[in-house]
Parts: sequence; structure tokens; C-alpha cells
Amino acid sequence: MRFPLNNTFIFIFGALGGMLFGFDTGIISGASPLIESEFALNAAQTGFITSSVLIGSMIGALTIGGLSDKYGRKKLLIVSAVLFLLGSGLSATATGFVWMVLARILLGLAVGAASALTPAYLAELAPKERRGSLSTLFQLMVTFGILLAYVSNLGFLNHNLLGFSDWRWMLASALIPSALLLIGGILLPESPRYLVKQGDVRNAFKVLQLIRKDMDATEVTAELDEIQRVANSEGAQKQGSVKELFTTARPAIVAAIGIMLFQQLVGINSVIYFLPQVFIKGFGFPADQAIWVSVGIGVVNFVSTIVATIFMDRFNRKTVLFFGSVVMAVSLIALALLNFLGDVSHAAIPTMVLIAIYILGFAVSWGPLAWVMIGEIFPLSVRGIGTSIGSAANWIGNFIVSQFFLMLLAAFHNNVGGPFAIFAAFAVLSIPFVAKFIPETKGKSLEEIEAELVARSK
Repeated sequence: MRFPLNNTFIFIFGALGGMLFGFDTGIISGASPLIESEFALNAAQTGFITSSVLIGSMIGALTIGGLSDKYGRKKLLIVSAVLFLLGSGLSATATGFVWMVLARILLGLAVGAASALTPAYLAELAPKERRGSLSTLFQLMVTFGILLAYVSNLGFLNHNLLGFSDWRWMLASALIPSALLLIGGILLPESPRYLVKQGDVRNAFKVLQLIRKDMDATEVTAELDEIQRVANSEGAQKQGSVKELFTTARPAIVAAIGIMLFQQLVGINSVIYFLPQVFIKGFGFPADQAIWVSVGIGVVNFVSTIVATIFMDRFNRKTVLFFGSVVMAVSLIALALLNFLGDVSHAAIPTMVLIAIYILGFAVSWGPLAWVMIGEIFPLSVRGIGTSIGSAANWIGNFIVSQFFLMLLAAFHNNVGGPFAIFAAFAVLSIPFVAKFIPETKGKSLEEIEAELVARSK
């Protein structure tokens, strides 16, 4: 079993699911008004096309974990890539509302699967000293995918090439990264920890040698021995039982669900999905200017995540989360006060700046770290199903934000201060949650984290 691959290929292609996650959630923001016009849809139908991907994502996230614990991370990454290809092709060729909804649900299955699989896969491959930065590649790819989606929207807008509508080209452009994920999935190695759990120690050693090129055979053997010791322990032999999930792994379940819900309830996807509408409805911007604002915010999101990738392993996880919570809370409170108490006609530019600061606070902390931590805090025997539950919590929070944001905006008479005040409250509440429920995992091996979890549960 030989892999003519290097670490850069393995980790970048391993994180490609994140790029498709971001692309397929971001692309609809520019395509939906065009789809609404061509299919003569009402507002409710257009909204359901947007949110239908979240339905599929919740299902995909919940079902993929148990399957990946049984069949392996690699095989399920390949399945996800096939679902991305099918969903992208079907959505680009849709002829009506029902077809589009079904295609978007299929895409959601792929997005949800990728959101649960990729963090666990990257965490299991990465060395403990660099697990934070390498696992952050997933969120970096998510932000890159969102930025690519915005650029694709602008690039294809009003260009009906070869007789096909511009929105079809927007949605079809997802076929390229989907194909790359399929190729990568075929070439990528299986997780060494999954191989050990299956008793395939020989191939686990070969994968570790491949991805630990800076270590000699003795050091690789020592890491493999630690993985085997934990995998062969009494707790790990339960093979992911429901009892273990809600006894030994209960602190991890609480942390995963909480961190993922807070990641969404601070309002990030209100910005990703609805920022153009905020500036159109709240400040009277023309549509093209509003889209350019979203591109600018997308750049801030992407660049800030690059910074997080570089510096992630230099600071404690909890310290970074505290920092992000404070930055988000302060900027959101300032946004709410500005729009409630100030002159709205002069608030557009300060609002833009404060949203950029809020995005920066999120992108260097809660954005990447939530995904890093759900991949590392669960015991090996329930890591797949555990990350699935955490990912599903993220999609539930996403669904709540996306369904109620425009209603909140309308309830406050299109004053963005109302929704942002609610998001600020969740940013403040996230601080005591981190203090009480989030474990510190920086610089620890997955096996050390598991041992501490077992000790806490007892």
C-alpha cells in the first residue's frame, strides 16, 4: 500500500469538502433572485430553495458519522464527492421549483456529510503540535468557497453563455471542485486511527510514515503504540455504543453541541446569506453595490481565517475563543446602538466597518475553532457519530438564523440594530459557556484528550 503523495496534497485535498461546503452555501445568494425571476416563484418558494440545503445538511451530518465509524473516513469522502457532483449537476439543470428543491436537498446531504467527516479526518491525520492549524484548513476552505461563490456570482451575472442562463453557470461551476474532491478522495490515505481500530496496524504504520516525514521510525512506532493502547482499552472496545456516547463522552457531546450552536447564534450566516439585503433594505443600497459589499466582507473573512491558520497553535484554544467572543460582543453591541440611536442615513459606512470587525473576531476564533474542536474532543470509538451530532447542531443553528433573520429585520422595521442586538446577547453568553464546558486541547494528542475525557466523566 503506497501513496505517492505529500503532506500538502493530503491536507489540502482532505479539506476540499470545506470549500464545497462554503461554495454551495454561498452561491445561492446571487443565484436565487435570478431563479425566482425565471421560474416565477413567490418569496416563500425562493426562501425554501435557499433553506432546503440546510434540511439535507442536517440529515447528512447525522447519518454520516456512524457510517464513517463503520466503513472509514476515506470511503465516505468519496461518497460525499459523488453527492456533490450529482447535486451540482441537477441544480444547474433544474426546470422548476420541485426539481431545484430536490437537487438542493441532495447537495445538502453532501454538505452535511463533508461538515462532519472532514474535521474528524484532518484531526486524525494531523500531529498534535500542528493539529489546530491543519484542522483550521477546513474553515479556511469554507471561507475560500464562500468567496469563490461570490466571485462566480459576479463573473456569470448577465452572461447567458451558449444559450444557458447565468444562474445555471453559477450553480454548475461547483462541478469543478466536486470533481477535485472525488479525485482527492480516491488518492487520499485512510485515517491511521481508523485503520488501527479495524486491526490493520501494518497499513496504519505506513500511513503514519507518509504523513510524519519529519519523524524517524522509532518516533512513528511510539505514536502508533499510543494509538493502539487507547484503541484496545476497555472503553474503546465498546465500538461506539450509545451508552458510551452519553456516559464517557457526555462532556464532549455538551461541548460540541454548545460550541456549534453558539457559532451560529452569534449571527454569522445572517451576514453570509443576507448581507446584500441588509444594505438594500436597511440603507437603500442598489443591488450591485450591495453585492460588492458582500464580496468585501468575504475577503475579510478569508484573510482573517488565513491569519487564524498561521497562529492557531500558538495560543490556548479557550483564550482564542474568549478573544473572539469579546470582539464579536463589542462590535455587535456597537452596531445595535449605532442603528438604534444614530441617524440611519449616516450609519451605512460605520455599519460596514463594524461588520468587518465582527467578521474578523469570528474568523480568527469561533469560525475555525468550533470545527477543530469537534474533530478532537471525542473518543476514537465514537468520533464519527460525535462529530456528526456536533455538525448537526451547527446546521440546526444555521437553520434558525436563516429562517428568522429577515423576519426579525422586518419586525424592527428594517433597522439592523434589532437582529444584531440579539446576536450580541449570544456572543456575551458564549463567554461563560466556554469557561465552564470547553476543555483545553492545545498541544495534546487525541489519545491524551481522550484519557482526560474519561477521567472527567468518572
